[in-house]
Amino acid sequence: MPPIGPIELIIILAIALVIFGPKRLPDMGRSLGKAIREFRNAGKEIQNDIAESIDKDDQDSTKPANKTV
Repeated sequence: MPPIGPIELIIILAIALVIFGPKRLPDMGRSLGKAIREFRNAGKEIQNDIAESIDKDDQDSTKPANKTV
């Protein structure tokens, strides 16, 4: 799927303006921005948790095992 071009973006914004009106559109934009920001932060947290888990596993695997027979 090709990226959205400027003409398509203008058409989408015009339709949104007609449907939601000029008063609600800025609020919806703010809400969308907050949702995207929270989604990115959650993704970064998941990446950090995975990286920490991998680092911990690597550290555990490099320690010598104390086996008693």
